[in-house]
This record gives sequence, C-alpha cells and structure tokens, in this order.
Amino acid sequence: MATSTEPQAHTLRRLHDGSGVLAAAALRKLDEDLPWYRALPAEDRSWTGLVVQAAISSFITWYADPTTAPHGVGEIFTAAPPELTRSISLQHTLQLVRRIVEVVEDHSDRLAAPGSERDLREAVLRYSREVAFSAAEVYARAAEVRGAWDARLEALVVDALLRGERDDALHSRVAALGWSGHGTVLVMVGYAPHRIDEVRTAELRRATRRATDDALVGIQGDRIVVVLGGEGDLRAAATTLADRFGPGPVVLGPAVPNIGEAGRSAAAALAGLSAAAAWPGAPRPVSADDLLPERVLIGDASARSRLVEQAYVPLSAAGGSLLETLTAHIEHGRSLEAAARVLYVHPNTVRYRLRKVAEVTGWDPLDAREAHVLQVALALGRLGDAGVTL
Repeated sequence: MATSTEPQAHTLRRLHDGSGVLAAAALRKLDEDLPWYRALPAEDRSWTGLVVQAAISSFITWYADPTTAPHGVGEIFTAAPPELTRSISLQHTLQLVRRIVEVVEDHSDRLAAPGSERDLREAVLRYSREVAFSAAEVYARAAEVRGAWDARLEALVVDALLRGERDDALHSRVAALGWSGHGTVLVMVGYAPHRIDEVRTAELRRATRRATDDALVGIQGDRIVVVLGGEGDLRAAATTLADRFGPGPVVLGPAVPNIGEAGRSAAAALAGLSAAAAWPGAPRPVSADDLLPERVLIGDASARSRLVEQAYVPLSAAGGSLLETLTAHIEHGRSLEAAARVLYVHPNTVRYRLRKVAEVTGWDPLDAREAHVLQVALALGRLGDAGVTL
C-alpha cells in the first residue's frame, strides 16, 4: 500500500473526526443484519458496542503508521469482560468484524482524502485480517481457561460421587458441566494406561461423550473413573470404552436412576475392582454384580446382603424342594444323576427344579460360574440363619 504523507495525514484527521459516526453506523448495521445481536441482553449489547468502538479506535491508531505490523490488536477485546465469549461465539465475532469493515468501506469516499479512497479500503481489509486473527487467539485462550476450569470441576465432582455426596451443590456442579440428567447412570472403573497424559485424557473424554448422552471422567492416580448417563444401553456404551483403559480389570457398577445415586454404583464398581484379581477369567468389562462372591471375600457388606437377598431369601420362600435340590446338586459335584439318587427322583426332575432356581434367583446352577455364586449365597444365608455375625 502506498500513500503519500499529506493525503494520509488528511485522511487520518477525517477518521478521527468521524470515529463516532463510524461507531454509530456500525452498531446500526449490526442491529439491522444480525439477529443474534438483537437477541443479546442489554448488558452484552453494551459490551459489544465497546468492542466496536475499540476496534475503530485501534484501526485509526494503526493507520497513523500502516507500514508497521499492527500492535495491540488484542486490546480491542479487553474492553469487554472474558464472559462475553460465552455469549458471543467466534463466528459471531467474525461477523461483527465484517460489518465494521463494510461500514468503513461505505464511508471511505467521505472519510478519505481525495484520491486516497482505495488506499483506505486496502488498509481496512489488511487490518480486518489482523483483528480476525486476534479474535481467534482470544477465543482460544478463553477456551483453554474454560477447559482447565472444567477439568478441575469435573475432578471435584467425580471425587464427590465416589464419596457418596448427594447435596444440592453437587447437582449444580454437574449441571455446570453440561450433564443433562436424562436416563440412568452407571459408573465404570479400571486402571489407567502406563502413560496417561493430558492428550490421552482429552481423547478419553471425547470418546465417552460420543458413546453416551452424559459423561464424566476422573483420573485418580493409576485409576480411571468414568460416569456414564443417558437413555441408551449404558453397558454397551461402556464396552466400547474398555480399550481406553490400561491392562487389568474394568468393572461396571449397577445402573442407578440418577446422578444422585451414582455413589452406590461407584462403591460397587470400586469393590469389584479390588476383588477382581480373585477371578482371573472374568470378562472385560465385568459387572460388579458378577463379582459378588469375590467382593464377599474382601469384606464387602453390600455384596453379602445382595447375595442373600437375591438368592437365598427367594429360594427359602419358594419352598423346600428348590433349596434341597440346589444343595444336593452342589454337594454332589454338580451331577444331575448323583443329585437325583440322593433325592430319590428322576434326573429330569432335578433339571426342572434347577431351571426353576434360575428363574427365581437369576443365576443358572447348570453354569459352573453361576453355580459358584449360588453356593456362596447358600453358605451366607445359612450362616445368617445360624446367628453368625459376618
């Protein structure tokens, strides 16, 4: 861009004198062209007006020496609070810059010295590019700050869930993280990869948010805690995330109705993670309920209660034949024929009764693993009947 000193000085004086007119014209154009600007609250419209005035003033200051790179362009956006970036997106800001450029171009014939109209328009276009880059930097910094704050808040929320907190502050913090609260909630835990850095953590967060409606991620030393929520199949979603964990078991807590109950799911999942080593052949991920016998061995009182309530109590209430048949089947090597001889019935009768046991309890005694679960449940129930405190 080539400008002689005298016409440039003349144009500069005109720009100074007309800065108020330019700002007013720019704000009118924003109001006419941009629906999102008209929808802004009065306070945000006021802050946006300051940004427009600062942009025009900064351009005039730079135009005094346009041969140098623009300095202090970022000062345009310091006229408004950082919170404005939440109300106005980067795309909206670029639209705002374009409207300012259009206004200055429309007024270039009146503001520029005779013969300098083209030079002024070229200067405006050059400066607008700098403003656009500056806006992108401002929004990138704001996003980085928000990301760091959200990560800290997310860590606090996950920690509170693990402690079983259920107060109003927890719900407000979860809402601040964008948790919608639709559907059920499930907690999955496992060990972190050997090197879990910020990049891998960010990838895990993105993967969880793609898998379910709601998700929270907590990194606690060598342990990863993921809270999943939504109306879909949370167990299927959790299965797709298992490869994101490091070597070792990945345990799924039971589904609970809402985020306030997530502590119950987390407690079961953490107990399952501690006990999983006792079942080397466990699937990955494995349900915490499938680890009930192992959780009993490490002293998990909730696992004892769940086994007794879901297996022993309904079998006792169903009548003596089911409990008697299950006991005979377990004590005689899980052989239908051996149990039938002891009970003086046909093997098909034993098979029929064992199927009824599966219907009543949810565990199939003809499956080796589930028969083990039932065996532990029977032992716990009988100890309770005998008055033994566990």
